[in-house]
Amino acid sequence: MGFYQSDNQGNTNLQKTAPELLAQFNDPLDCLTAHLMLECSEVIAGVKPANLVSLVNRTRPCGRNLYQLWHSLHQEAEARLSTINFLILQTKERAILLLCYNREQLEQQLSHAGIRTLLHKAGYKQTSTVPELVTELKQRIAKQDHFPHEIGLFIGYPAKDVAAFMGLVKLPFACQALWKIYGNPSQSLDLAENYRCCRQKMGLILATGDQRVLKIHHSEHPFYYQHNDIKLQNLCRRLS
Repeated sequence: MGFYQSDNQGNTNLQKTAPELLAQFNDPLDCLTAHLMLECSEVIAGVKPANLVSLVNRTRPCGRNLYQLWHSLHQEAEARLSTINFLILQTKERAILLLCYNREQLEQQLSHAGIRTLLHKAGYKQTSTVPELVTELKQRIAKQDHFPHEIGLFIGYPAKDVAAFMGLVKLPFACQALWKIYGNPSQSLDLAENYRCCRQKMGLILATGDQRVLKIHHSEHPFYYQHNDIKLQNLCRRLS
């Protein structure tokens, strides 16, 4: 097993599986939008700068193909999800890999001095702008059959865990969450729980099947809330 697990893996704690959630939305655009909202829930909440989303070229039990829906409806879906930016990192016949990110949060993440140092050690230019860093990441993915290890720095995984996995610091392996955790696991596990909580809440909202929840550009959307560790943990306990 590698350092990272796909953000597309379903959450078994949701009351309905991801395919069941999507099947509730009869309109193809609604289906694509609901999928992207679920996969980007942590980014929408503001607790994660970016997510990787893979749209696989296969027909789901509901009869839809998200890969094909993206090609035909991505502009309409992006307009609905106006707080998220979508960048195609890789296109293959079998799948599309998207970087789904909040521009301001990604700028803040990649401007951190410690993260810049780690990226420089990974071969990125110290003076690169954030768009240049993302372009470099895209180029590296195009040349490899696996994710560059530093991708965790782009999608909000703890710098200590990414650095330890890359062999840049020596920390003992502690446990596996969405990523491999090294050293003291407490903060990393708290962060993973926050991510899980956001996914769970979005799943419960989408489970209503209400088409009105598919537009998130206004502050009255039920998903928005004040997020800090304590409130997120309490929310998860109520929803579990």
